[in-house]
Amino acid sequence: MLRNHLIAQLTPEDRDALTAAATPHDFSLGHVFCEAGDLVTHLYFVDTGIISAMAVMEDGRTVEAYMVGSEGVTSPAAAAASAHTYSRLAAQAAGSARRVEAVRLRALMNERPGLRTVLADYAVAVQNELEQSAACNALHRADQRFAKWLLRCHDRVEGDTLNLTQEYLASMLGSQRTTVNEAAQTLQKAGAITYSRGKVTITDRTALERVACECYRAGPTPVPDQLV
Repeated sequence: MLRNHLIAQLTPEDRDALTAAATPHDFSLGHVFCEAGDLVTHLYFVDTGIISAMAVMEDGRTVEAYMVGSEGVTSPAAAAASAHTYSRLAAQAAGSARRVEAVRLRALMNERPGLRTVLADYAVAVQNELEQSAACNALHRADQRFAKWLLRCHDRVEGDTLNLTQEYLASMLGSQRTTVNEAAQTLQKAGAITYSRGKVTITDRTALERVACECYRAGPTPVPDQLV
C-alpha cells in the first residue's frame, strides 16, 4: 500500500507510470542513502519513516536542513535537473519508500506535465521551509526549536515515543548537548514530554504546540490517512 502524499495527488495514469518505474525500498534507522557531494542517482518517495537531509561541516559536525516523511520525496531539486546533493541523507526513523532512478523520473516529468507540477510545487514548499529555518535558527530559543522539531517527527511516525539520544538531538538541532538537555527539561516542566535514557515521549501534544515557534507550520507536512 502506498502512503506517499505526492503520489496520491497524481492522476491514476501518472500514478501508474511512476509506480511502474519505482521499486520498494525498506530502510533501517541510521541508513545512509547518500553523502554530501554525491550525484543524486535515485529519489525516494517515502511511505513510512523519516529521512533527514543533514548539512555536513568540514569539522564533521552536522545539522538537519529538512526532513522527509510521507508528505514528500528526497532531493526534490534533482527531479528537475541532474544535481549533486549538499546534504547527507540518512534515516531518522525506519520505514519504507519507493525508489526511482533520477534519470527515469526526469524522463517521466517531461512526458507528464501533471507529475512535473506536483514535484515543482513540493520543491517550492521545501525551499520555503529552508528559508524559514534560517530565521528560526537565528531568532528562536532552543526549547522552541526543539518543540518544533519533535512535532514534525510526531507528524511522521506512529506512536508517541521517539528513540533520540542527546548526541543525536544535538546533531539534528545544531546545538550543544547541554543546550538540548536544558531545552528538554523546559519541555518536561511544561508537561509536554518525558525524556530519559535516550527516549522522548510526547505526553501532551497541545502543550508542545504552545511552546513551539511559528516555524512549525512552515513547509510541507504529512496528510493523515492519505492512502493509495
